[in-house]
Amino acid sequence: MAVAKPIIRQIKDNSESLDFFETVSLPSEDEKTRKIIMDFPTVYIHNWKDSGDFEVYVGESNNIFKRTRQHYDTANDRTQWQSKLLEKDSSLFIIGHEHFNKSLTLDIENRLMHYMMSADHVRHVHNLRDNPQKGYYPMEELDEIFSKIWRGLRKENKELFPSESAIKDSAIYKASPLHKLTEDQENARELIIQKVTDALSKGKTKQLIFIDGEAGTGKTVLNSSTFYELYCRAEENKTSIRCYMLVNHDEQIKVYEQIAERLGLTEKYGNVVSKPTSFINTHSADNPVDVAFIDEAHLLLTQGKQSYRGKNQLQDIIERARVTVVMFDEYQILTTEQFWEAQILEKYRKQAEATNNHIILDKQLRMQAGPETMDWIDSFTKRNEIKKLPETVDGYTIKVFDDPEQLDLEITEKAKKTDSALSRLIATYDWEYSSKAKRRFRKYWEVEIGAWHKPWNRELKSELSQKEKRQIKDLAWAEQPQTINEVGSTFTIQGFDLNYAGVILGPSVKYRNGKVIYDPEKSCNDKAIQNRTLSDGSKQKFGEILIQHAVRVLMTRGVNGMFIYACDDELREALKRATQRGETK
Repeated sequence: MAVAKPIIRQIKDNSESLDFFETVSLPSEDEKTRKIIMDFPTVYIHNWKDSGDFEVYVGESNNIFKRTRQHYDTANDRTQWQSKLLEKDSSLFIIGHEHFNKSLTLDIENRLMHYMMSADHVRHVHNLRDNPQKGYYPMEELDEIFSKIWRGLRKENKELFPSESAIKDSAIYKASPLHKLTEDQENARELIIQKVTDALSKGKTKQLIFIDGEAGTGKTVLNSSTFYELYCRAEENKTSIRCYMLVNHDEQIKVYEQIAERLGLTEKYGNVVSKPTSFINTHSADNPVDVAFIDEAHLLLTQGKQSYRGKNQLQDIIERARVTVVMFDEYQILTTEQFWEAQILEKYRKQAEATNNHIILDKQLRMQAGPETMDWIDSFTKRNEIKKLPETVDGYTIKVFDDPEQLDLEITEKAKKTDSALSRLIATYDWEYSSKAKRRFRKYWEVEIGAWHKPWNRELKSELSQKEKRQIKDLAWAEQPQTINEVGSTFTIQGFDLNYAGVILGPSVKYRNGKVIYDPEKSCNDKAIQNRTLSDGSKQKFGEILIQHAVRVLMTRGVNGMFIYACDDELREALKRATQRGETK
């Protein structure tokens, strides 16, 4: 049986309008509506525009009128968000439902905060923290009730409340600290906070917490949630803390910067998000920060490069922080300058293990795929084997295409649908590209297969108007509308996900004698195929393993499915056999 529709009322956000709603408008409503607003818990949203975008505060209360007047009583304090209610043309949404109780309204409030922080036109959510609830009645109705509330709010203001699919596709939503954590993530977060508290109270320095987790196991959400929680607890306890979020990824750093801005961290604490090199160059071991969180730590440099003059970014960060929290996936190391020698990497793991600071995340949270499908991907990307695809692939779609045109058409069609709009082509780096130079005699750097061709990522940006460039400046590559006409690389898609991934396996990925092999001679990724000088002074190539890692990154991007085209004839035939009935030869 479907749950009832929510009650949503919007009024001007001031005392006079609240009085009118309480004494005139509400009494004229039917008895059930009056009872739900007056006697049940409600959720509310204060909102106003500032510099073209919205600021919001989301709350819940057992007495909406008393609680709102408390907010108005605080409005003369210029240090509080409530002062904006006097300065701006603000409105108030009041939301009720016949099944609302304290736990359900808290979860509705949490999800509204999460959604609104992820909305394109919201610049600041003034809430301090979330308060996710565990088992309660009617928890099983949460999703349906929330969707009805969101659709109702969207009818009132489409700019403030974009579609649910648009919210869920946004990179900010996916990396948000306001996600409800799994039990494993909650346990890991509490352990990290406990270790940080212990280290800071006892004056310890150079403490290392090492989290291992493969793609899609929830490392980024754990990282951002713990980072934000430490700031929230410090604020509640009226103590100071210096935490930094570090990531060596141009796309991901934009996401963290927006999260920090929208949750008010940048305004209160300054720039708390940084590239590793910048952090190292502006901090010293003599004055360490309290906590350095490193997302995508496998992207840290393990040798000098341009503005970084050291030899090991992780070690340099550890020396500049009391506690360093590392999120690591060695299967996502893509270049020789990030390559870790096994004994050096193991040294850091052992250092964390010695103080019970080593955590492993092993549950797949990104891909809507079961164990058999994940085993098929693992076999291809780790063991170089092409297994027979299970006949039932638990809702996850894997298709193999005979030509790139058909793959392109399929992804384009998926991208036209609301629930799969974040579908894109991505490819191994087997075609030339340069961000610093124009291609001679051709308009774009392109992926070219026979007569089919398509520009590499970031090539079409130059065609946009200044207005269009402003509109996409804070969006991840895959969220930008023009990128449906581009092909992404590991460098733009790493750390992000897609609804459906159209994976082009270029000439560097082959199938010979029953094995997937990787041919560095066919790769255009100089950073993967060049020599690496090891700690003993010897030089070695790691092209095959780094291309293998790149293929794994590409094959773990699709949440709902993966479509594949392989340039190598033997590989394409082996993949086709794997998706048909009968055994793969």
